Amino acid sequence: MEAAGGATPAPAPAPAPAPGRARPAQPPPQPPPQPKNRELFRSQRKESEGSVDCPNLEFEYGDTDGHGAELAELYSYTEEPELSTNQRCFEEDFHTQVQGRRWLELDGAQQKAYVMHLLDGLEVVNRDKRLKVARAILYLAQGVFGDCDNEGDVLHWSRHNSFLLYQLGTFTAFLELLNMEIDNSQACSSALRKPAISLADSTELRVLLSVMYLMVENIRVEQEADPPEWKTCRETFRMELSFPVHTEEPFALLLFTMVTKFCSGHAPHFPMKKVLLLLWKVLLFTLGGFEALQGMKVRKREELGLPPLPEDSIQVMRSMRAASPPTYSIELLEQQQKQRGHRSRRPLVKQDSLDIYNERDPFKNDEGGVDEEENDDVDSGIEGELDLMDRDTIIPTVPAQRPPIERVSFPKGLPWAPKVRQKDIEHFLEASRNKFIGFTLGQDTETLIGLPRPIHESVKTLKQHKYVSISDIQIKNEEELEKCPMSLGEEEVQETPCEILYRAMLYNLPQYMIALLKILLAAAPTSKAKTDSINILADVLPEEMPITVLQSMKLGIDVNRHKEIIVKSISASLLLLLKHFKLNHIYQFEYVSQHLVFANCIPLILKFFNQNIMSYITAKNSISVLDYPHCTVCDLPELTAESLEAGDNNQFCWRNLFSCINLLRILNKLTKWKHSRTMMLVVFKSAPILKRALKVKQAMMQLYVLKLLKIQTKYLGRQWRKSNMKTMSAIYQKVRHRMNDDWAYGNDIDARPWDFQAEECTLRANIEAFNSRRYDKPQDSEFAPVDNCLQSVLGQRLELPRDFHYSYELWLEREVFSQPIRWEELLHYQ
Repeated sequence: MEAAGGATPAPAPAPAPAPGRARPAQPPPQPPPQPKNRELFRSQRKESEGSVDCPNLEFEYGDTDGHGAELAELYSYTEEPELSTNQRCFEEDFHTQVQGRRWLELDGAQQKAYVMHLLDGLEVVNRDKRLKVARAILYLAQGVFGDCDNEGDVLHWSRHNSFLLYQLGTFTAFLELLNMEIDNSQACSSALRKPAISLADSTELRVLLSVMYLMVENIRVEQEADPPEWKTCRETFRMELSFPVHTEEPFALLLFTMVTKFCSGHAPHFPMKKVLLLLWKVLLFTLGGFEALQGMKVRKREELGLPPLPEDSIQVMRSMRAASPPTYSIELLEQQQKQRGHRSRRPLVKQDSLDIYNERDPFKNDEGGVDEEENDDVDSGIEGELDLMDRDTIIPTVPAQRPPIERVSFPKGLPWAPKVRQKDIEHFLEASRNKFIGFTLGQDTETLIGLPRPIHESVKTLKQHKYVSISDIQIKNEEELEKCPMSLGEEEVQETPCEILYRAMLYNLPQYMIALLKILLAAAPTSKAKTDSINILADVLPEEMPITVLQSMKLGIDVNRHKEIIVKSISASLLLLLKHFKLNHIYQFEYVSQHLVFANCIPLILKFFNQNIMSYITAKNSISVLDYPHCTVCDLPELTAESLEAGDNNQFCWRNLFSCINLLRILNKLTKWKHSRTMMLVVFKSAPILKRALKVKQAMMQLYVLKLLKIQTKYLGRQWRKSNMKTMSAIYQKVRHRMNDDWAYGNDIDARPWDFQAEECTLRANIEAFNSRRYDKPQDSEFAPVDNCLQSVLGQRLELPRDFHYSYELWLEREVFSQPIRWEELLHYQ
């Protein structure tokens, strides 16, 4: 940081020039840095300069990317030759059935007749013949691209054929085949014996999963021009996936089972990317996306008699802008001097305000020698702190001939309505009564006798902004059901898709969460390759490894893209599960959350972010000419190393930014109002990692990073807050305010370290009580009805064991005849 005005000088600084004059071209003499620090300074300067030019990212968060992009991500580039194999299998069979015509020329009845012929072919015993028929059906689901002229036609016929295939029962037929393949012990043992697994080991599974994914994705996406029968078809399909008829479990559970089987090492040939993509889309289709969730939340609040939400959080976040401070005069001056080449460069010697958190950092990677205090002179709006006193002393001396300053339009008011919990009002009144009266009244928030008028006004303001969440009502109801199980009777549980899924997942839920996190760890870009880690590349590696540089580059891009798609699907699936379970019942959400925390989800996400996050978000691990459906209808240009290295012209990678936001949202969900988990963020030194993520100029991502910084600010110490005033300002400006929440100070009433373990234990006991009450239905329950009629009890016939007849006389002698009858006790017994 350059010495300016009255800022704290660095040790032995050179005399600073007057602010109104241009700085000298040559920097003042200074001692050269030590060799061991030279690389650190260089990397600091490089990263600092790189962050200045980070543009605002025009990214709109949603349930998914564009329809074409979501279909393209199903296929790896290594699978490209199989597209022509599918086409050949279809055409060989089609021309034997329909002479001299194309699929697009057939009417509806003829198309149905041919699909029924293909479905009959799936019944044959011969495995190879069955695979050929499945490939022909896959070609139909892919949009009969051989008959199409452009990408739009391919996508249109892909949707049309998907609805046709579903109406004729293709999904059910493929579900049976998928179950057969999952239970195929021969394929599992063959894969276990192989030293290296490749695409060839999962051919049948990949074909089946691809057809099912294309059907789910094409039917899930709604378009205005859809005919009424398609809309009916969509609802029927959603019901079929949500409410299982033929089986005892929803379809999503079968996919979860595949994930755990893969992670246990019993089925290393499972194509995990396709399984995870299909799982994500099935959850999205059956449970609903973020906008559907918001609508469900509004309806549920109405049913419970709660006031409407103060705002639509999705719309508020879409209207927010990335944090960018107003351009101060001092910064304009420095920018002018930088353009003239007169900017002084000095080694960064500012004391790191988080020294205690930078020792023995478990997440430091080799190239990450740059800590969070990077002292950028002009940064993305959150970094580079400037003291207000310094600015006041410098501004008057800037010459009047400066260029006109662009006016910055500030939003009127803050984006979020402030909220207050019932607990906050109780804490405020407890403190006030202790101060003014000397005793407390427990949870009474109505009695204000003896308190001064300002306290009355404060309580009135707090109550105006009081927010009662659905979770609060659910916890209160659960407490009442635990207290009075007999008088309140059985709880009415609505059979929603979310409820059915939770019930099905309940007993193996810890294994499902551990399996998802294992795969997420293996796919994270910061993970080091270990011998004991699972191999997630089984469905991307070809049988013959590349021999040329070009092939190696292509495979490298394919592998990175493969990992990015896995991260995207897992992060989206976990977020959907957390949000839907939280709305359905708070303790379902807490059960999933607790198992994620026990499986080290918090350090895993922090490890993911401990990288150059701008590089990850702007990564170009895609070859657009090889993406489906472009590669099916266009002549492929000759690929060169230069064209692969250049990549596409996109400003950022949609899936990577989507994944980052999802992971931050998951981290927020896990840590919100949980002091023990907030302390985990502090212990794992998350502040510098999160602060680096603020360089991404995207409002939604910055919001969730600032939320995570806000909850731990009180534990980071005064020096950290003092050194990060712009971060504190951004938190104030962008994050929702909780009245009388002293997040910026250290005197929190709940921050008692000895309560942390008790907090998790209490929560766990509540979750177990909820699960056992709602889902464990023992026949011999103590609350089961009892037959009190003597005649009916004595009249029941009991099956007595055979040996009882032999020992009956002995039992009578010992238990009845030899025991004296104490009549007095019997008469006096009440």
